[in-house]
Amino acid sequence: MNRTPPTKQASTIEVVTFAFMRRLESTPGRYDRGIALLSGGRIGSVYQRIAELVARPGVDVLDIGCGTGGVSIACAARGATVVGIDRDAGMLEIAASKSGAAEWLELDATEIEDRFEPSSLDAIVSCLAFSEMPPQVQDYALSIALSRLRSGGRLVIADETEPETRGQQMLYRIRRAPVVALTWLLTQTTTRPVRDLRAALSEIGFAEITTERPWPSFQIVVATKPS
Repeated sequence: MNRTPPTKQASTIEVVTFAFMRRLESTPGRYDRGIALLSGGRIGSVYQRIAELVARPGVDVLDIGCGTGGVSIACAARGATVVGIDRDAGMLEIAASKSGAAEWLELDATEIEDRFEPSSLDAIVSCLAFSEMPPQVQDYALSIALSRLRSGGRLVIADETEPETRGQQMLYRIRRAPVVALTWLLTQTTTRPVRDLRAALSEIGFAEITTERPWPSFQIVVATKPS
């Protein structure tokens, strides 16, 4: 993936992307266009990278918070059997209009254990969904993911995070604050960067945890259920 340091303009786009994600979700028909524009065209490469990490023929994949289906469709294109879940029926309607290669279910992350049996999945993926979850729901989702994966199965989470260096963190927070405030006024919702994901995964019982940063304020974390 392109790891070239972003320009000042690109960094501003990163901040706006995630803060306005919830606003875009209130109008599902505009979501794909908006996210593509606000991410500087980079979100598609994230979808493909997630699929590359987990998808192949014969693999069962669950996509948590699938939205309009970007990750699910990329995984299905590689031959995986995919179920995409989301709590937003409008998002799922758009996903279904794009592809019948995946199964689309209106389901919240907290309902996973009601629908999927233990050790029934080879991979669980999630893109831009954990940043919308309260911490307790994140912990639940990680725990359930471990129980629903088969031995050696992979969990891949791609989401907003704070940059690694102190200078980048300060700049990120300064740029993000007014946009988050505006988003709250418009939608009464917000997103939050996902923190300490590696530590949480390790504590729950995942192994072989790795992190990629396509850009400073975004991470792709990969973890494996031990055999």
